[in-house]
Amino acid sequence: MTDWIARDEARVWHGFTQMSTYSDNQPIIVERAEGHELIDVNGKRYLDAISSLWVTTLGHRVPELDAAVVEQLGKVAHSTLLGNGNRVVIELAEALTPLVPVEDPRFLFASDGAAAVEQALKIAFQYWINQGITTRSTYLAFGGAYHGDTVGSLSLGGGGFGTDMFDPLRFPVLRAPGFADPDAFVTAAKLLRARADDIAAVVVEPLVQGAAGIISAPPEEFAHLQEACDDTGVLLICDEVATGFGRTGTLFASERCALTPDIMALGKGITGGYLPLSATVTSGRVATEFLGEDLGAKTLYHGHSYQGNALAAAVALRHLELIEEWDVLANVRARSEELGAMLDAAIAPLDAVKDVRLEGLMCGVELHPGDKNGRRVCAAAVERGVLLRPLGDVVVLMPHLTVRTEHLERIVEALEGAILEVCP
Repeated sequence: MTDWIARDEARVWHGFTQMSTYSDNQPIIVERAEGHELIDVNGKRYLDAISSLWVTTLGHRVPELDAAVVEQLGKVAHSTLLGNGNRVVIELAEALTPLVPVEDPRFLFASDGAAAVEQALKIAFQYWINQGITTRSTYLAFGGAYHGDTVGSLSLGGGGFGTDMFDPLRFPVLRAPGFADPDAFVTAAKLLRARADDIAAVVVEPLVQGAAGIISAPPEEFAHLQEACDDTGVLLICDEVATGFGRTGTLFASERCALTPDIMALGKGITGGYLPLSATVTSGRVATEFLGEDLGAKTLYHGHSYQGNALAAAVALRHLELIEEWDVLANVRARSEELGAMLDAAIAPLDAVKDVRLEGLMCGVELHPGDKNGRRVCAAAVERGVLLRPLGDVVVLMPHLTVRTEHLERIVEALEGAILEVCP
């Protein structure tokens, strides 16, 4: 393992990682995977309790998803969507159409969640320009928000993760309180009504602010936001990159919040963790405002080289089918209830634990502040064969949507042992 870490450190720059201390934090070097486990170059197994950064939904090396990729390889791996189409991409868009809570949806594909959010921002801005309205150029976002690390998505974010240095690049946004504030949505609605003539769109993570530490808000509170958008015409953008595709117990968290977004950003779990893919979904009403003369000013001059990659679309389409065939959402709800009971019994009573938060299979265990306690607890859990990841003092549990009871028991046991070891 040491040799592989040295080779890795010499040539690979890891995101959100201080490379001068990379090797000190005992990273694992994955060679292969089976089911719910990752296997390192020495053959040691680790339960993937963070779904490989929230993207892997059904587990690793799912035979049906493997087969979908192989079958598509026999047809075409990629063809451009700029001015042309691809059969499997059309089929994926058609399969998503009755599932997304967007009226008469249209799909602009990209490769990752931040790109999907960036597309949403440009669409919302140009939507008003195409109608001759130049004043609506501001966005409303929430405290604690995280929408990605491109410049536009970073601007929407509520800070943290060392983003302050990029303030000169970020554009200003109106800021409502974070989800932890019980008046967050009442305040947001007031801001929307007071500044409606300036605001192009409001951007929100439905139900759960993930990177803020798994902070949720009561679903009924989102009605204030929907009503204010309906009354003012401000576009509602729902960022479902983290919450989408079953993570909270419904296919999309917007359903639980009774939201009908004008624009949605999808990513992470869309392909089951197989290939990079994301999508910006717009309503037909929004898309209609971009119709005009060929190569005219109303055209959305935006697109990526790998937009609508055929391999990614094929595995995403099969993934949607498996979610239905395997009744994955029912498993998420049942396992969430089990996990909540286990955490209440074994983790919440620990002196080092400040709070436990759980929505579906999104869980954050907040520790009392200490000397890198979150990172140290996760390192101790890895020694016990369970891969976790910290967000500051919050240890994130994000198991696969097909996780079974015995896996949850293994996760909670490892977490309990790690906390007791690090925070006696």
